[in-house]
Amino acid sequence: MLYVAGSGGFPQGVVAPAVTAASPSWWSIVILLVCLQLPQPGPVQATVCPSQGSTQPGRCLCASDILSCTAAGLDQVPREMAVSVVTLDLSHNRIAQLEGGSFEGLNRLETLRIAHNRLTVIQLGAFRNASGTLLQHLDLSSNQLRVLEQHYFLDLTGLKELLLFNNRIAHMESRALAGLGSLRKAYLSHNRLTDFPFFSIQEHSHPHLTMLDLSSNRLSKLPLEDITNLPISMQRGLYLHNNSLVCECSMYGLFRHWDQRGFASVTDFRQEYTCLVYGIQRGTVRFFQHGRYFEKCNLTAMSQGLKEQNSSVSVKVGKPMLLHCVSTLIGQHVTFLWVSPNQEYVAPPGNNGSLKMYANGSLEIVAARAEDSGIYWCMSLDRQQQRNETQEVNVTVVLHNDELHEPFNTGFTTLLGCVVSLVLVLMYLFLTPCRCPPCRKVPTPATPSQGKEAGAGSAQSSILTPTPPATTEGPGRKVSTNKHVVFLEPIREQQNGRVRAGTGGHLGPGLLLGAEQHSKLHNQSQQRAGEADPIMSMFSDTPITLQ
Repeated sequence: MLYVAGSGGFPQGVVAPAVTAASPSWWSIVILLVCLQLPQPGPVQATVCPSQGSTQPGRCLCASDILSCTAAGLDQVPREMAVSVVTLDLSHNRIAQLEGGSFEGLNRLETLRIAHNRLTVIQLGAFRNASGTLLQHLDLSSNQLRVLEQHYFLDLTGLKELLLFNNRIAHMESRALAGLGSLRKAYLSHNRLTDFPFFSIQEHSHPHLTMLDLSSNRLSKLPLEDITNLPISMQRGLYLHNNSLVCECSMYGLFRHWDQRGFASVTDFRQEYTCLVYGIQRGTVRFFQHGRYFEKCNLTAMSQGLKEQNSSVSVKVGKPMLLHCVSTLIGQHVTFLWVSPNQEYVAPPGNNGSLKMYANGSLEIVAARAEDSGIYWCMSLDRQQQRNETQEVNVTVVLHNDELHEPFNTGFTTLLGCVVSLVLVLMYLFLTPCRCPPCRKVPTPATPSQGKEAGAGSAQSSILTPTPPATTEGPGRKVSTNKHVVFLEPIREQQNGRVRAGTGGHLGPGLLLGAEQHSKLHNQSQQRAGEADPIMSMFSDTPITLQ
């Protein structure tokens, strides 16, 4: 017989009823009371942040809509979290797996960080009901994931950034990223990947993907055809450095083409693009430093393999032209069709000989003619997926007598005007017309005083004068008055085109002549002066005067 005192709500001093094995009703009451005291399990509740306001190590911190449980020693995802959380940080813990419904009820979650944990498995539905389209940033870096299965990210249709670097991923299923239609950046570097399904990330499935980091993996060969079929925006952000690539001309041509176009994925890591000669680890060659190793590669053929097509091209008459049908559709079920400017349908192998078409969708104009100008339409059709893409190319055939001149621009016109102006100025300065010779002046007889003044101070004075001087030239010499004396200048010099008188402008010693000789000499002087007048008039405005 069992007695319970001071319990069950009985008054003190009152004996409780005895409970025996034959009275099961009392056991039922006890069990019911115990069950009512136990906490009932339920979904994630809108509770406050665990250990709110605490700053001790190993505890979570709340700040508005951020919940940080960094280095909290957690083995699993916390079960009670506020539904208002937008950013959840569970980094640097010991979480080994993500169970289904681990983030259920977090309808506003946008950023989830689970880096630096021990993750090896992500179960089906782990991210279900975790905001769905709102989750944009997922960080699973520095974990121990080995395989990426296709169900991992099916519920994250709005994810824009996925960080998976520094894991142990050696295999990736072809549809592991299939459900990420909004993905923009994916970081898969520092893993153990030996291949990657490039065909699964075409433009139609991932139209916004602009960065794919596959550096520092174990890729040995690259599917050149699948890579060249990627959109240019995706090729520009494809990082493939620090891999175990085997040296091949195709890969060298691909990287050289990207380098010439200035893709940052190559130009920023030129030193780290290496390859192995015959697959030997010791025979490492840098693509851009040991270019002589690839001298025998046919780069022209490789550049043609990198299909690109401008929307407008020109070709001369009689020359061939190759048009590429660039499409993101690939596979055995894809067919191509061209439509010429004459509304003629062209399919492989071509038409009557002027147009050839290849199985890869390229169209060749064998010998361009004037009537081949116009718009060519290319259509690629995937019959399995019921999808098609179109592209147009405007072809202009240039005749032999047509030259592609650049327009006569304003800069050239200005330069030509300056040159012409300079020539005209030089002509004006150095090619001035000659001035007309001055009119001849009528000679006037000079008086003795004028002749004396001219002989003393001017080189333009008379050469001959019949009037004797008033005084003798030398001491003690006298001249009779009945003799005619002519004084001649001993030396005539010419300077700058002008006739200059003798030394000091004075007459030298005269010669004593007779009357007949004087008359004869006088006539000869007049004749010479008449001959010299036209010449002297060109150099001086004062003519020579004879008396």
